[in-house]
Amino acid sequence: MANEIERKFLVKNENFKRDSFKKTKIVQGFLSTVPERTVRIRIKGEKGFITIKGLGNESGMSRYEWEKEISVEDAKDLLKITEPDVIYKTRYNVKSGRHTFEVDQFYGENDGLIVAEVELSSEDEKFLKPDWLGIEVTGQTKYYNSMLTKNPFKKWEFK
Repeated sequence: MANEIERKFLVKNENFKRDSFKKTKIVQGFLSTVPERTVRIRIKGEKGFITIKGLGNESGMSRYEWEKEISVEDAKDLLKITEPDVIYKTRYNVKSGRHTFEVDQFYGENDGLIVAEVELSSEDEKFLKPDWLGIEVTGQTKYYNSMLTKNPFKKWEFK
């Protein structure tokens, strides 16, 4: 079993784009959004993936993740049978110190939402916070992509 440890933040502005070294279009849907076993189908650039994620720990930073590359054709077929609503986003990779942030800019029903994640080797690992990084939302389930398909950003009350 592989455990993923990551922290998630909102992004204050689009300054991250100036430091981005890679940009990838992503389309993804979910075969299951049950928190104990979320199953994601993703087309990332020219590759397909199936990913299974488990329930997060108490802090929301760590959870089981298993991922396998599949053909783009298989991913396209599986996207046809996912739960309603598909996520469209562009992922920017941005170096900050010795870490790389993955910054997702969402489109469609989640247009206006920009979230950054950094993977860590332990929950207390230190990392350099870029100036464009906003408030931390680690463990807040409404920011999980699987939840954004059920309750998209455009429908949130605070807007």
